[in-house]
Amino acid sequence: MTIQTGDRIPEVVLKRIRNGVESVDTPTLFEGRKVLLFAVPGAFTPTCSEKHLPGFIARFEDFRNRGIEVVCMAVNDPFVMQAWGKSLDAPEGLQLVSDGNADLARALGLEMDASGYGMGIRARRFALYAEDGVVRQLFVEAPGEFKVSSADYVLEHLD
Repeated sequence: MTIQTGDRIPEVVLKRIRNGVESVDTPTLFEGRKVLLFAVPGAFTPTCSEKHLPGFIARFEDFRNRGIEVVCMAVNDPFVMQAWGKSLDAPEGLQLVSDGNADLARALGLEMDASGYGMGIRARRFALYAEDGVVRQLFVEAPGEFKVSSADYVLEHLD
């Protein structure tokens, strides 16, 4: 079942690189904060690298000015996420987290099977806005689309 507005973010452990690889659980990422989490099917893939992450990089300060932290998630390993962020000059503070086994994507009910493309289980393209670990708004793309989860669209539609 797909997560809904008003639901609490499920507790899952993700990976990120700061001073080495570290584990970070979703309560640490979300509780006591305003967070915009967006997910992409894969780092270094065309739409994700040409539009999705670059849009959030370009609008990063607009989110920060609203007191919102930005987290990008993909079903890739933390080393790939770090390299992807560096390749696109992601700003300090824009977190790139690894959901390597699609645990969070599955817990949210927002996974997709990309086995036909040799990519296995991945996260669907989406963005969600949460306050103190509770989903306030959810922007889930139709398969193959990139409209409602873009930085511009999300900023225009945040309550």
